[in-house]
Amino acid sequence: MEDSNQNNKYALVTGAAKGIGKSIALKFAENGISVAINYKSSKDSAVILSETIKSMGVESFAVQADVASLIQVTEMMKKVIDTWGKIDILVNNAGIIQDGLLVRMTDEAWDNVIGTNLNGTFYCTRAAIKSMLKTRWGRIINIGSVVGLRGNPGQSNYTASKAAIIGFTKAVAKEVAKRNITVNCVTPGYLETETTAILTDAQKEFWLKAIPQGKFGELDDISNLVLYLSGDKSKYITGQVISVDGGMAV
Repeated sequence: MEDSNQNNKYALVTGAAKGIGKSIALKFAENGISVAINYKSSKDSAVILSETIKSMGVESFAVQADVASLIQVTEMMKKVIDTWGKIDILVNNAGIIQDGLLVRMTDEAWDNVIGTNLNGTFYCTRAAIKSMLKTRWGRIINIGSVVGLRGNPGQSNYTASKAAIIGFTKAVAKEVAKRNITVNCVTPGYLETETTAILTDAQKEFWLKAIPQGKFGELDDISNLVLYLSGDKSKYITGQVISVDGGMAV
């Protein structure tokens, strides 16, 4: 998995203060990749993570931005590029859920989820690609979800946002394929996180029955793949949707 060409690369991970984003940021740091830690409201966690990464011998800083806001994304990207001169790797991980059956879903719940998950991916990708086109090298990894492939009742807004990210990934990958920029989408299934930890035994049993491997995944299952997709060893992989879900989407 080690890729020596990843040293001296600069990454931005959105929604990196905790969960999947935090795991990816730490994996990058372990492999010599400097990381900008984006957060919306979890400032303390983001700053602590950034300090941890700096103690590992690579550069890092926390940067606040609500990715649903074009103004805030523009300011965030300016700060990253002013600091490092470029962005080599972008991981669009920031996402929210506001679940509810469609007949009772509010316009606000729809707009909030689409705004963060889909629009945020668009805003960040467009800004980062401008930098990558100048250096003629880039890696963009969008974090989707198994529900974007198979749907889930009560999550029409979330499912729509994640399914749209898949189409977005494929289109952008074709646009920049000749510029040594790859764009891929990783679709996690259910992982051992704070979210699954609070499920009841009955809820866990229900979801485990839907997973062929019969177990939840680990954060490293995602971050190891993202690390691989961020280096030169994956240079011929682009426009792909890679599921990490124990066979759930099969």
